[in-house]
Amino acid sequence: MNRIVDERALKDLVDQFYARVRADSLIGPTFNDAISDWDGHLEKLQAFWSSVILTSGRYKGQPLKAHIKHSDRIDAASFERWLDLWNQTTAELFEPSLAGLFQEKASKIAESLQLGIRFARDKSILAH
Repeated sequence: MNRIVDERALKDLVDQFYARVRADSLIGPTFNDAISDWDGHLEKLQAFWSSVILTSGRYKGQPLKAHIKHSDRIDAASFERWLDLWNQTTAELFEPSLAGLFQEKASKIAESLQLGIRFARDKSILAH
């Protein structure tokens, strides 16, 4: 188990987690349809988690915008499954206090994305 978080540990986490995501029967098809360049996407996700956990500032994207684009295929069950896989992976790779930190951050991120998607849907409905 990792007792420290560095860029190598984040790469391992992202690689192992998204291997599970890609193979998952519930959320795998959505991810696999949405992402054509997995190598580039994994690098972007590692930069995202580096910014979240290490405050590196490496990530320069807009995750909500990317998720809204695929919101017709994303629901509460998708987020639950994503969090379940995340929690399993972090628990296997990190000592409990670090796993808990990753899990807390991921939970807040998932909540924020769900709220943003819901807002975008409501706004779209009101516009029609």
